[in-house]
Amino acid sequence: MDELRRCRLLPFVVLGIVPAATGWRAPAGEEPKAEAKAPPAAGFIRDKTLVAWVSPANLTQRGGSALTLEDGEDRFDAIVFGELSAGKWMAGSNFFSRTHKDQGSWPSETADSKTVVQMAIVYKGNEITIYRDGKVYAAYRVDHPQDFGAGSFAVMGVRHVAAGTGWFSGTIQDARIYTVPLTAEQIATLKPSQPSDPKPLAWWNFASGKAEDVMGRFPDTKLFGKAKVADGMLHLDGPGSYLVSGRGELPSWNGEHASTRPGSVGGDPIADTRTLRAILLADPYRPQYHFVIPEDYAMPFDPNGAIYWKGRYHLFYIFQDRRGHNWGHVSSTDLFHWGHHPTGLVSRMFSGNCFINKDGRPTMCYHQVGQGNAMAVALDDELNEWKKLDSNPITPKTKPGDPHHDKYRSWDPYGWLEGNTYYAIFGGNRPAIAKAYSLEGEWKYVGDLMANSVAGVSINEDVSCADFFRIGDKHMLLCISHGLGCRYYLGEWKGEQFHPTFHEKMSWVDNSLFAPESLLDDKGRRIMWAWIFDEPGFKVHRRNGWSGTMSLPRELCLGEDGRLRLRPVEEMQLLRYDEQALEIVALEADKEVALDKITGNTIELLVEIEPQGAKQCGVKVCRSPDGAEQTLVYYDAADQKLKIDIRKASLGEGPRNIEAGPFALKEGETLTLRVFVDKSVVEAFANDRQAAMRRIYPTRADSVGVALFSQGGQALVRRVKAWKMFPSNPY
Repeated sequence: MDELRRCRLLPFVVLGIVPAATGWRAPAGEEPKAEAKAPPAAGFIRDKTLVAWVSPANLTQRGGSALTLEDGEDRFDAIVFGELSAGKWMAGSNFFSRTHKDQGSWPSETADSKTVVQMAIVYKGNEITIYRDGKVYAAYRVDHPQDFGAGSFAVMGVRHVAAGTGWFSGTIQDARIYTVPLTAEQIATLKPSQPSDPKPLAWWNFASGKAEDVMGRFPDTKLFGKAKVADGMLHLDGPGSYLVSGRGELPSWNGEHASTRPGSVGGDPIADTRTLRAILLADPYRPQYHFVIPEDYAMPFDPNGAIYWKGRYHLFYIFQDRRGHNWGHVSSTDLFHWGHHPTGLVSRMFSGNCFINKDGRPTMCYHQVGQGNAMAVALDDELNEWKKLDSNPITPKTKPGDPHHDKYRSWDPYGWLEGNTYYAIFGGNRPAIAKAYSLEGEWKYVGDLMANSVAGVSINEDVSCADFFRIGDKHMLLCISHGLGCRYYLGEWKGEQFHPTFHEKMSWVDNSLFAPESLLDDKGRRIMWAWIFDEPGFKVHRRNGWSGTMSLPRELCLGEDGRLRLRPVEEMQLLRYDEQALEIVALEADKEVALDKITGNTIELLVEIEPQGAKQCGVKVCRSPDGAEQTLVYYDAADQKLKIDIRKASLGEGPRNIEAGPFALKEGETLTLRVFVDKSVVEAFANDRQAAMRRIYPTRADSVGVALFSQGGQALVRRVKAWKMFPSNPY
């Protein structure tokens, strides 16, 4: 995952560094047609143009941004240099969501440090066009353009204020943001330090000798590190050098900013705690038996370092404070009732896993932001105290001439001990294997993780949040890519390489299931969690002072056919109470049957259906009496998929789409659905062979009904059981 830490202030603009989407590129010599138009309503930016006149100090630097527009919740668009391909410009974005990854045919920069290059990126609807010195450099389409709100601010020098790697070195002569998509002709007429028509929304004209937005949109500016304005330019000297320009209190790269969470009184910790607890208890969308962050916003909220140790399940998760990214720590004996531990892994901690080292001690292999992949060893059996190795990072040292030099990223690792050898996956677009015979080193690259590609998936698809383990007679690589979301490969580990033979996604329509993590317990079960987004695109709901939800723990295993099985862990039964049951129910074609005795929004359902002639059959949950709000969970025999339809889940906010995972019943097989509703989360499992998840936000208090339905033919419901689920979260 990209190194993100949300700013709890206003949104902002970054000039200096950025992370990165897929789409098409315009044929050589062609450019999209664009016409200037009136600016959007005040405080709202979608179509726009970013322009900067810039001189990189060198062409080997990676990930710096000449200009970034950020919204304060770690979503941004930016002019980035060398992030994915050395020496090439790109449109950077959060989690690569609007960045074209295949940049092999794009021109490499050739300008020296004394040459000023005009770079511009035009955002028009779903089209993104990059210009270099007024000529089309690249163009492509994206699925979802990003909106920027009224409080946007600017940063120059660090990719965005939460980034820890990739700093810009060089000078910026002039930088501008327009709220219209400029045409190629308009871009060609722009001159540094000279006004333009149309006027920009914001304009940093460093020829004035000042670090300020001359348009006044971002009236407050501060320089950090060695950043300075001299000789009519902003000089940026790499790590630690940046400028922030915004309105009011400004965020900074090291996290020195204030919290604005609801209910914060500030003078009485006990009163504050009671106020926050009351807010969380009153939140109609806060899950009660899915693990959720105890307080505050986590962005990201990756589960990490899961391990079964000394009779307890230990789970770590990323959260943020003034120290940057930290790992929270909880443990449980039943996977649902969690006790919180002191936080011993702090300060710029990112994704990683836990394994047992040669000395029998739990060991974290993780990404240390700003340093690279690293190791930490537990000092106590509570796993509260950890020692980060003095020898960190474990990134192999290479130099020109080495076949592995500048080939791999030190990113999202996964470590393990095999025989007498330590191995680590180094994530990224070309994941690597490194190894050593002691934790302290010397670590050396073995080579590429992937021995081959799998049909439909590029061998360069990024591997992040990696989890690698033996399952049945195969190996499984459980991971995400920022374009495909949560996914997995099955294959064989041999010759110090992974030979995948099968690939499947675990989230389809919008990648809202993310960052998987698993452990092996004393019963031999492989148990998995994942982070569930509030909304697609990493959107964070902030109104009630918290954000951070995990999926239910799933047990993974292989069936006799060698395919993955997924089922809820048996400990879920501990939460059941007030059982209701129904026997045979005949469903007429295109009809539904409301279940008057089964209602609620914190329930579990077990439904067994013979589809017979039905094209779709299943259950409706969170249904209002008139059907204005409802969520459908069903088997689509025509499409051979398990689906969750949330197009009518809410009369208010939230996505409106259909999640659909591949699933086919065998001839004469009964459909067995297990559906878990937990306030704003719906998870469904079908015959232990497929699972799907959605977030929903019903607005009506009476949207708690349950109904059975059949479309396109008759179906026979063999059995229905329902339970209310007791809360496992304290609030």
